[in-house]
Amino acid sequence: MEWTIRRLQGKLEGMTLAAGSGIGLLLLVAYGSLSLRLDAGGKELELKRGDIAYAPPGSRPSLQAGNGRMQELFVLGIEAGSPSLRELGLPAEGASLRTQRLDWMMGRLRTLLEEDGDREPGYRVRGEGIALEIAALWSREARAGRPAAVAARHLERMKAFIQDNYREKITKEDLGRCIGRTPNYAATLFRRGTGQTISGYVHAQRMRTAVYMLSESLLTIEEIADYLGYGEVSYFQRMFRRAYGMPPSRYSGRSD
Repeated sequence: MEWTIRRLQGKLEGMTLAAGSGIGLLLLVAYGSLSLRLDAGGKELELKRGDIAYAPPGSRPSLQAGNGRMQELFVLGIEAGSPSLRELGLPAEGASLRTQRLDWMMGRLRTLLEEDGDREPGYRVRGEGIALEIAALWSREARAGRPAAVAARHLERMKAFIQDNYREKITKEDLGRCIGRTPNYAATLFRRGTGQTISGYVHAQRMRTAVYMLSESLLTIEEIADYLGYGEVSYFQRMFRRAYGMPPSRYSGRSD
């Protein structure tokens, strides 16, 4: 399966997105708001942060700025005619939804950008797996429809709890107490809403912080690992490599 990835930033008004023959586009709004016109005289989709739109092959989507002057947009091109994509049943016409997995989606798209930029051996294969996973979860969310308001509030409360406590060990019992429900209900709702386990989501949050600290701080790798709650540096290094396909020293120029 062929795939492409772009990240667009700035004032995107008037930009037309071109894709290769047979390529559909998944567009994630990471910042700001904008209107997406699928083709001349066609329908227009109003998008804001957290919205994902699908533009099928043959459309020539153009962007019109919404409120504010700046936007950030990830554009994932996928070969719609591939067997895997046909199995997902992506819509023949354009569609959009508000994802419940924004942090996860952005993390996977950034990894895809890094794979495309570095072009290490096997990057096409790894990238195909990431692109298929993103498309599969978009399709699943589209079929499920809008989540119930109460469940959505519970999910946001759990994500906020993790944001405040991700340096500590977080269990399903902790999240159950957070929303006043049973641990199993909390764990099931969290996985359904984010596409990740609780521990996977916690590690992803730690990894995002690790990237920032490796780039912007003067702390050593050992100090960063300890700050993020990893008792052993080797465990931190293993989790970092699993997330980004490279050791933490690649970000910092420091010795492992």
